[in-house]
Amino acid sequence: MTTPKQRMLNAYKDIHSDFIPVAPEFWFFYPAKVLGITMVEFQRDYPHWKGMLATFKKYHADGWGIASADVQNPNIQVISDFKQTSENEYLDTQTIKCKGAEMTRKFLYHKMNPFWVIEFPAKNEADLKAYMDAYLADNITYDFAIANQAHKQVGESFLLEFDLGLPFFDFIEEAMGFEEAIMYIPAEESEVQYYANKYLNFKINLLRQAINNTEYEAYFIGCSSSCNSLLGPNLWRKWDKPYLKAMTEEVHKHGKLIHNHNHGKIMQTVIDLVDIGYDCVCPFERAPGDVDGIEGLKAVRKMLQEKVTFNGNVHTVKALAKGTPEIVREQVREIKEAFKGSPRLIIGTGDQVPGETPEDNIYAMIEEGRKK
Repeated sequence: MTTPKQRMLNAYKDIHSDFIPVAPEFWFFYPAKVLGITMVEFQRDYPHWKGMLATFKKYHADGWGIASADVQNPNIQVISDFKQTSENEYLDTQTIKCKGAEMTRKFLYHKMNPFWVIEFPAKNEADLKAYMDAYLADNITYDFAIANQAHKQVGESFLLEFDLGLPFFDFIEEAMGFEEAIMYIPAEESEVQYYANKYLNFKINLLRQAINNTEYEAYFIGCSSSCNSLLGPNLWRKWDKPYLKAMTEEVHKHGKLIHNHNHGKIMQTVIDLVDIGYDCVCPFERAPGDVDGIEGLKAVRKMLQEKVTFNGNVHTVKALAKGTPEIVREQVREIKEAFKGSPRLIIGTGDQVPGETPEDNIYAMIEEGRKK
């Protein structure tokens, strides 16, 4: 019998398995729920891959997760002041010292929800330059011991991928926030191009070290705001597509696979995903994404040209969290019908499974997906 990990890899490689892999995106909510801990504890104190492992084992599902190297950066000092501010909330105020600059970043944590940023460190161009120079310095080193331990312990339970981080725009956004980044990039094109090149070289170096020091079969690039719904196709093609294509080519040069997580509306850039050369893309969301119903799914399959594996599309709110098992099954049947006969299919969710999702809906998704 094929293992969950092998089913995922087979789908990435255009190979049929014993049945279609079914991969609910268990990310924060459900792993914390399975472990019986708060979101604060899970995000701060518990290795993410261990939470994923417990959850995939509980539901006997296929799936994917990520792990990364431990970064050792002598150019940056981060001092954290973590305090509880109410019954359910905590504030992490970080002082970041780098390249002669001192900045403040604040995260708000909640016992039942993932953290979010309420203050970004770079308040001006001088801060941003110091931040980027420090985070992209040549003297940064990596420790792969934790990543190797995770890969070994996960084994065949699911596909653990090595995390390469985010596209270039998201790197800028993490420093100064979306609104400031979207204004800064077009205004400072020559400087931005310098850092875009530097970012690519920095990530290529990480990738090569990971390939030389780990046994990961697949690599992962996510997205935060670098997607059609927020950045738009034109800016994405200008600043992120060249990076994504270069990284994909480097991954393939070493005989490895690559998976991209791409939020929101996607129809305008599906052809670009094929051009980049990804092995798998997720999650091809229904509204407020733009891959709806059997016709939308068939259109995406045609654009993917059987060159990129489709992963996703079960609605996380209307089907999983607020729907019934039959609604979930109906959406799964639509996905299977649209991709009938194709090995390049993983039945997944339109982003992560909400914590309030009834277990019956999760089981319905898995059972319906595995029917012949």
